[in-house]
Amino acid sequence: MTQPRWIELDGVVNMRDVGGLPTRDGGRLRERRLIRSDNLQDLTESDVAHVVDVLGVTDVVDLRTHDELDETGPGPLRRTAVAHHHHTFFRTVGGDLRDLMVLREEEQPVKDASYWSAHYRGYLEHRPDSVAGALGRVADAKGAALVHCAAGKDRTGTVVALALSVAGVPDEEIVADYVLTAERLPRIIERLQGTGFYSRLRDRPMSEQEPVPEAITGLLDSVAEHGGARAWLRDQGWSAEQIQRLAARLRD
Repeated sequence: MTQPRWIELDGVVNMRDVGGLPTRDGGRLRERRLIRSDNLQDLTESDVAHVVDVLGVTDVVDLRTHDELDETGPGPLRRTAVAHHHHTFFRTVGGDLRDLMVLREEEQPVKDASYWSAHYRGYLEHRPDSVAGALGRVADAKGAALVHCAAGKDRTGTVVALALSVAGVPDEEIVADYVLTAERLPRIIERLQGTGFYSRLRDRPMSEQEPVPEAITGLLDSVAEHGGARAWLRDQGWSAEQIQRLAARLRD
């Protein structure tokens, strides 16, 4: 397994480059093509310069809800030439994350691995347009694409897992990348719960948010049952050329 590629900045805690991950045919993913992160609202001036000038980010794919955007504001990268693309995974707005969830909490009150796995599958079932749209932005980016949500775990993890699968990364490496977020989870929660929109996290056990392997494995298994990530994209109207462009964009 490759070493974690954490990107240490003052304004984020869960940013990393998936470049360097191995592919099934012996290749590697290219660095500075796909970067995943938590919320970008607190980036400092020097952070912004690093993201744009060093990492070469040309496109930000924001997976947060409209309410999240309204609550936290546009963010410092909006003042740059970086293109921003918004692909929310939720159809409704209302100011409460629990009410925004595709799978309502009362349907499965215990937030365990099966809950999160079903939650991730719900993104594909209820908002395939947004998931495919986010992947399309990664494929078409001129430089590095930076995909983020609030924590950089669930929505971001789903999009990144599909992108890695299309690029030929083995499932075990996709799972390992997903669970890396656990190393930063206390800092992620501490950061988010200081914002009014996410204040309810203070009242919930951190164990509910733990990124366990079974959560993302359940998503990957479900996608595999439908022929894999490439077949899923074909079902969303992608051509073979578009799928290959995404894979080629990420690979050496």
